[in-house]
Amino acid sequence: MKILTKWLRAYLPGLPVDDARLAEDLTLRGIAVEGVFDLGGGNGSLYETDITTNRVDAMNHYGVAREAAAIYGLRLAGLDFALPEARAAAGPFPVRIEAQDACGRFTARVLRGIAIGDSRDWFAGAEVATYFGLLEQKQISNAVDATNFAWLAMGQPTHVFDLDKIEGGIVVRRARKGERLKTLDGVERTLDAEDLVVADHAKPLGLAGVMGGWDTMITPATTNVLVEAAWFEPMAVRRTARRHGLHTDASHRFERGADFHAAPVASALVSKILLANGGWIEGELVDVRVAELEARTANRKPVALALSEVRRILGKTVDEEGITAATVEGVLTALGCTLAEFAGVASEADAAWLVSLPSWRLDLEREIDLIEEVARVYGYNRFANTLPEFGEGVRALPWAESETAVRRTLLAAGFHEAIASTFCSAAEAALTAPQPGLTVPLGNPLSEEAGVLRPSLVPGMLGMIAGNLHRDVSDVRLFELGTVFSGTTEKVEERAAVAFGAVGSLPEQGPLHPARAIDFHDVKGAVEQVLARFQARGVYFDRFPAEAGLTPGWLHPYRAARVAVEGATVGWFGQLHPREAAARKLKEPVLVGELYLDRLYKLPLRKPIAREISRFQPVRRDFSLVLDESIGWEKIDQALAGLQIPELVEWRVREVFRDARLGAGEYSLLLGATFQAADRTLREEELKSFQERVVEAVGKAGARLRS
Repeated sequence: MKILTKWLRAYLPGLPVDDARLAEDLTLRGIAVEGVFDLGGGNGSLYETDITTNRVDAMNHYGVAREAAAIYGLRLAGLDFALPEARAAAGPFPVRIEAQDACGRFTARVLRGIAIGDSRDWFAGAEVATYFGLLEQKQISNAVDATNFAWLAMGQPTHVFDLDKIEGGIVVRRARKGERLKTLDGVERTLDAEDLVVADHAKPLGLAGVMGGWDTMITPATTNVLVEAAWFEPMAVRRTARRHGLHTDASHRFERGADFHAAPVASALVSKILLANGGWIEGELVDVRVAELEARTANRKPVALALSEVRRILGKTVDEEGITAATVEGVLTALGCTLAEFAGVASEADAAWLVSLPSWRLDLEREIDLIEEVARVYGYNRFANTLPEFGEGVRALPWAESETAVRRTLLAAGFHEAIASTFCSAAEAALTAPQPGLTVPLGNPLSEEAGVLRPSLVPGMLGMIAGNLHRDVSDVRLFELGTVFSGTTEKVEERAAVAFGAVGSLPEQGPLHPARAIDFHDVKGAVEQVLARFQARGVYFDRFPAEAGLTPGWLHPYRAARVAVEGATVGWFGQLHPREAAARKLKEPVLVGELYLDRLYKLPLRKPIAREISRFQPVRRDFSLVLDESIGWEKIDQALAGLQIPELVEWRVREVFRDARLGAGEYSLLLGATFQAADRTLREEELKSFQERVVEAVGKAGARLRS
């Protein structure tokens, strides 16, 4: 945002520092001045500032002047715009708030006999033409310039209507589905039932807090106007703005929380600018409020603050006296807080206050917020460079060892660790949530793409894979260890999870292992390696028929698998659904999965056991088996493990064979088994006995020897 020092000094005539020092001091206090440009001619400097989204109160000249006043202990000039006495009216202008959950305050003032023309400088501190010229702000007419001046001066969006085009009075309501409104940008819009609109008794006049309507805009022929200044609920404005693809100066401020008490002051400022070209006020200011929203914003409960806690949190300062009660009172009072000291305080060290919060600082909610404000204005550079006191040893979290095991396993498998955003869109949350309906929306999200706490790590993983592929990185293997969220806004549950994704080719690993494309079984192997780090009795993979609808919507219904440990689902993996791949413009098959680590962490880690390598000859035997297509390797594997033959040290699939000469629905599997004793050479009769037991075990599992 652009800030004029000439304008700041109009609010702070006794400012004792030059523009360069002011810029440095503001930056040290969190109002980042990223550029200082000398305007010459006695016009001071132009600041290019970067104001964080939680400090909407500083997105205007008066807000920055308030910060400077707090830094230097100056008295800030008040915003008091005296208006001429109003002429009598037949009655107050009709204003009704129907959407009381979305509009907390609406003020309306009727001006008649207004001359629409150029803006001019008319008193110190409101030099419209001069300030707009220095800011390179386009001047349109005194009506439009007045509203622009109000938000540049004090951050409050306002609007002026052509009064003669309003039928009846003003109603703030939800739109009726299918209603149409032509906005000031010339676009005719079809409204949704959730849109918040300012309407008259016959039609919508504008999108509340976003943009006015075409039919009631000010023209050179306008002589009577209605000045609107209101407070709209941030989420209602955000949803309306996003639904129509609009982002305006007004919506930018309302979405971040405007000042509930600023509306009457801004209305007076706009009215004063318009009346400078003639005209008069008809009737008194109409001011309609919603008590519930006023209590949540301007009349919040006071916060208890103790000097001892301020000193404990902030520590020592370079000044010997440190943070005193006078320091706390001076800083918070300058920022607009009202402090009531607790009675019966024996000494300054015991000082404590009940702090009433200013209406323009909705980011202040707790004692720690006030302590941060004291530290910020006092100056972080004035605190001593000391390490925090800590009397205990470092204690690892209960799952730290398990998390390290998972991380090392995936790194060893060739994956790279990455970190994605904690937020995702509502659509992504609905697609990937393990428990549908238990997603946690944010109260005031920065965008629709980051409006929900992620219920899964999959959206972030897909975004990172897409980001790499779209930048010509063809071979990608990533994993993310993080936290996912479920529940409701009132009760949020956090769980540990790991997501992984792979696309492209595996590198060449010698003549026996040439480079090849990553496939499903490579990812399955990585999952098996992770699961092998935990002591679990029953680990298996299965899948469900596509028509059952049990496979997550982000996975290919025929190329996905569920991971189960001791009967409980601990994750899913497979190929990304073609629909999702197309939506992200991914042309290569992407393999992706997620494991629910909170369930795995309940299992103990396997402890490696070293044993002496046998000095005796191993013996390998192969068994050619015929199985029904419905019998998987897991069943054979479990049958052999159940034999518990100490000399059976290894068994694996050597080959899978399918041929028309086999029975219908059958396939052949070559099973390789290795026998070895630790203390002797195996005799032929022992091997024969082992072979018979193997054949018997696989026979019970549904296999037969191929003849």
